[in-house]
Amino acid sequence: MTLAELIAQARTALDTAITARQQEQDALMALRSDENLTEEAVTARVATRDAADAEITRRQEALAALEAEQAREDEIAALSARTVPAATRAPAYDQVHRVGQDERTYRPDQDRRGAQFERDVAAAFMGDYDAQGRLARHMQEERVERGNQLERAAGTAAFAGLVVPQYLTDMYAPAAAAKRPFADACTRHDLPPSGMTVNLSRITTSTDTGLQASENSNVTEQDIDDTLLTINVQTNAGQQTLSRQAIERGAGVEAVVLDDLFRRYNTRLDNTLLNQATNGLTNVATSVAYTDASPTAAELYPKVLEGLAGIEAAMLDMASGDNLAVMHSRRWYWMQNALGSTWPLITQPGIVAQTLGANYATSYGGGIRGVLPNGTPVVVDNNIATNLGAGTNEDEIYLVDRTECHLWEDPSAPMFIRAEQTKAASLGVLLVVYGYFAYTHARYAQARKIAGTGLVTPTFTGV
Repeated sequence: MTLAELIAQARTALDTAITARQQEQDALMALRSDENLTEEAVTARVATRDAADAEITRRQEALAALEAEQAREDEIAALSARTVPAATRAPAYDQVHRVGQDERTYRPDQDRRGAQFERDVAAAFMGDYDAQGRLARHMQEERVERGNQLERAAGTAAFAGLVVPQYLTDMYAPAAAAKRPFADACTRHDLPPSGMTVNLSRITTSTDTGLQASENSNVTEQDIDDTLLTINVQTNAGQQTLSRQAIERGAGVEAVVLDDLFRRYNTRLDNTLLNQATNGLTNVATSVAYTDASPTAAELYPKVLEGLAGIEAAMLDMASGDNLAVMHSRRWYWMQNALGSTWPLITQPGIVAQTLGANYATSYGGGIRGVLPNGTPVVVDNNIATNLGAGTNEDEIYLVDRTECHLWEDPSAPMFIRAEQTKAASLGVLLVVYGYFAYTHARYAQARKIAGTGLVTPTFTGV
């Protein structure tokens, strides 16, 4: 029998002794509650309880001795592993690897805009061995620091790529995020590590209760049922062909290309969430018509409340109250331009009754831009179409429960790029940016959109 087995056996014996002692204590307490209690009976039961205590002590000491022996064996094994055999000469000082701290291959203090990284990506595919070596070191550094995330980054077709240095992602992400205001306001989830669909269960038939007609009569029973909501994982990708002359002789070309590709990636993702056929917010939201030949902000506002009322009516007890109004910048500034002499009948916490809401004076893409008179936060997003309606000059206002706007993205935040010399004959180098995501606004039919002739191109007249 091994030491580990003996230790396990000793722990089991200790547990048994503890249980026995507790039983003796319970019996003693029960005896003391007996009306016919005698001193001899109590003395005998106390002696039995004390014997159980002694057994616990004995078992504890036996277990401690075995654990100490195991610890010593582990210590000896560790010493043996470190010992250099006597017949083997220890290597010279300059012939062994030593642990230290090496600087990263690509660092913000030396390559703030990522120009060297971009040049190496392109040059590596032209056969530049130095560039290949630097990229190989960079990927090894990424594997050490973010191994789990890199393992998740492989796509369906094992699309190999290079990880953008984290400091470049940190630098560019704020600018890129300005192109995805609604996406940043959604409820975020990590994309599952595998598969090309995300599956959610939706209860379509609930259980039920009812009043019992009479004693012993059957009570209400309704079988619960669900349906599967299948959400496709989509690929957002873009490419750019650079000339070899631009790469080798251009100044700052790489930084400009990287920045623009990040912007386009985020703009496309946000645009998809809003406008994609079938699943985009504009196509799943229930319409609230606002028809008005001479629209005003005061006349628009009741439609906002109608939409919010529709959300709560659809969500019932699932409504979080964390609602959002998503609108184009032209609509947000048009509402700010309005003046009025009437006040809301019911005031709202934190909102001055004499105003039509509040502007937080944040920049585009900076999160919540302000609040409406009832306290609903406003997200301004210029990916909202402005060519809708019969006159192709209308926009829409979306009202949603934020907790039901779901976005799954790969947790390995840097997107991946690779260069291929697919146009070698014309001295061209191809750069590709891509990423995976999934989304849904349709778990519940809660979203509302205000649409109609009242949302044509605004005129700023102060009403």
